[in-house]
Amino acid sequence: MDVPQAAIELAKRFEGFERKVKRGVEITAVPYICPAGFWTIGYGHLCDPKHPPISDAEAEVYLARDLQTALVATLRYCPVLTTEPEGRLAAIVDFTFNLGAGRLQTSTLKRRINQRDWAVAGQEMRRWVYGGGKVLPGLVVRREAEANLLRL
Repeated sequence: MDVPQAAIELAKRFEGFERKVKRGVEITAVPYICPAGFWTIGYGHLCDPKHPPISDAEAEVYLARDLQTALVATLRYCPVLTTEPEGRLAAIVDFTFNLGAGRLQTSTLKRRINQRDWAVAGQEMRRWVYGGGKVLPGLVVRREAEANLLRL
């Protein structure tokens, strides 16, 4: 199964691509600490702080791999999503990409998804807005965008 296009768009929109101009022409991404306190590069790819700079094309490769991993985990823990509209799958793939499969695996959100209780799943999703112990405005907006896809 392919990663839904909406999941790719969500990840790119909310992760961004922090660019640095090198040698006056080349645009690359360098490692940075995300708001939750993790070293990342490109579109939210976890990395070592000494990771070498990467191009946009390399960031796309990392993102594709990371989203494929998130898709596999999402379908493992929420198999009902194989028969639901693609937007629902995209929302949970983005959630899993952002927070990790372990968070999905142990969540009430997973239970609500597998019960197909979409209204309550959206409410549960909106609770996942903390990074580094505080509410992050970007996560509030991201969870709302994901929750809106669950309604479809």
